[in-house]
Amino acid sequence: MGEHICIFLYLKLLPTFCIFFCPVFPNLGNRETHKALIKNKILLQWEKCLFENVHNTFYEETIVEVLRKLDTVYDPRSTFYTKDVFLVGEKGAGKTMVMKVVLLQWTHGDIWKDVISYIVHLTSHEINQMSESSLVELISKEWPSGQAPVADILSDSQKLLFILEDMDNVDASLNVDESALCSDSRKHVPVSVLLSSLFKRKMAPGSLFLISLRPDGKAAVTASMKKNYCITLKFSDEKRKKYFALFFKDSQKAARALKLVQENDMFVNLCQVPVSCWITCVALNRQVEMGGEGKLSCQTLTDLYAHFLANTLTSGAGMTTSQCRRTLLERLCLLALEGLWHDTLHFTDGDLRSVGLTKADVSALKALRILLPSSNCTDHHTFVHLKIQEFCAAVGYMMLLSECQIPSANKKYPERRERYNDFSPITTSIFGLLNEKRRKILETSIGCNLLTGELKKYFLQKMKYVGDHPKTVEHHTPLFYCLFENQDEEFVKQIMDSFLEVTIYIQENKDLMVSLYCLEHCRLLQKLKLSVQCIFENKEPHISKMRSLVYWRDLCNLLHTKENLKELEICNSDFDDTSERVLCKALTHGSCHLQTLKLSYLSVGTRFEDVFRAIVYNPNLKFLSLNCVPHSLKMFSLLGEVLENPVLCICQYQIPNPSIPTIFTLC
Repeated sequence: MGEHICIFLYLKLLPTFCIFFCPVFPNLGNRETHKALIKNKILLQWEKCLFENVHNTFYEETIVEVLRKLDTVYDPRSTFYTKDVFLVGEKGAGKTMVMKVVLLQWTHGDIWKDVISYIVHLTSHEINQMSESSLVELISKEWPSGQAPVADILSDSQKLLFILEDMDNVDASLNVDESALCSDSRKHVPVSVLLSSLFKRKMAPGSLFLISLRPDGKAAVTASMKKNYCITLKFSDEKRKKYFALFFKDSQKAARALKLVQENDMFVNLCQVPVSCWITCVALNRQVEMGGEGKLSCQTLTDLYAHFLANTLTSGAGMTTSQCRRTLLERLCLLALEGLWHDTLHFTDGDLRSVGLTKADVSALKALRILLPSSNCTDHHTFVHLKIQEFCAAVGYMMLLSECQIPSANKKYPERRERYNDFSPITTSIFGLLNEKRRKILETSIGCNLLTGELKKYFLQKMKYVGDHPKTVEHHTPLFYCLFENQDEEFVKQIMDSFLEVTIYIQENKDLMVSLYCLEHCRLLQKLKLSVQCIFENKEPHISKMRSLVYWRDLCNLLHTKENLKELEICNSDFDDTSERVLCKALTHGSCHLQTLKLSYLSVGTRFEDVFRAIVYNPNLKFLSLNCVPHSLKMFSLLGEVLENPVLCICQYQIPNPSIPTIFTLC
């Protein structure tokens, strides 16, 4: 596998030679010509040294692991033999990098030797540009004048590999009726029919597929293929540790930065892919370089992104004056805001010019790695990560920017991934920037002023209305993320004073973390509704499970520290033995003033008996509602004890059986 590692040295040296020598292949056979064409295409697209050598060094091990699997999976003699392979990973996980290295390795004969003769490589962007096509046209698209040796390629289709990138971004439906499938490789058909016909092997029978996609798009694509092999690009704690070590080149500095990330579930959730780790490392770099044993000041994502922009925009060549930095930031933020407003994540040169970005500006932003060449749209640029575009849009919303409309706003059909409908991350960042300390990170380093006064008034008025009309929101978790980013104690208390009733949905540790923070500041809380799912499952590493229980314990403690809290409803939730005991301990606390308890659709570790015991020992309970909860003979015995409570006025119980919908009311 040494050749696999050497590919990175090769990538640094060969592009220049390839540009000059690859376009014409007069004396090569069909297969060698095809390999030369693919090599030329990949090397011309390669984003050279975008993240210095950190990414390349890090990817060496990651890609070697994947290459080992890919090298054997298409071999009929292999235990894992299959014709359909899926490469699954989040945005920035390295799927495109893997595809390019795989293609180059194949052109060198280091992989799939005698297994694959030809490869058809397509990105989702290329597929989305087609309304209809034929198999012959797909095969011929990379060949000079479209003159591909189609007969030779299709003569042994079992050695033909289709590499399809970002299939979850393809607009064409794969739900095509069997009768509409086509077997004629020359016939022009709708792209949906063409893809489905290839997947079902009506065309190119026996052909192979390597498909990359994100996890949330996997089900729709894999449904078209019965037997497949899935390779998931995961980012373990060990890999995160390795990345930080490579970036900081000093074990103590890396450990200090990594400790901050590991102690904050928002940061752990962010650092799931290499590019997010790079953003985090850049943001923390100056604080880490200053040394000392003091705690790093980043607490929220707003902190992190503000430090990232401040550190990059003040380190670039030519960024010597605050006027230069401010102008560049204004143009960058206008681009981000207009892009999200008009469903644009990949920008043309015209888009960049329309917001005032000059060639020098673009060169500077590329050198700072804030903007990058798009990996799937030729002659386009994109932000280093969607999170940075969203944060820049939030900053732009708080600046006085001139109005403009980017040319891409006029496109009729944005690609699936570019359809931007959820503006909550922008709102969350705006809340974060309302905190003076976080705002000053940018204002001091860049020399800009962000507008805050009217926004604070607006949010306070809006939250007062929501508090007075609880049914206007389904749940409060998105708001809690906003307030967690803000961290201004008085402002958070003012907002939370608007709410007597709160509903939260908890599915991740970070949901628990932000909910706990906000509920601790909710001084007038009377009614709490909870849905807790998935967080108490067996987790790796163990520390994640421990953190879940710590958050859960602190949240349950509110049941006896919030004097006004009189009603608790827990629905659609699952608990293990430990989390159930934590809840029961809070319910039996002498200072628990709950008068109403509603429990529905719960899964618990002890079949609910501990919860019932807790109810028996709660002297203040006046109303108990049990809807579709686990039951047993022991539970009914405990129910009898509950009914002996002289304070309890009403007890409702619905048997967890869909065939018995009646609610029994016991008074």
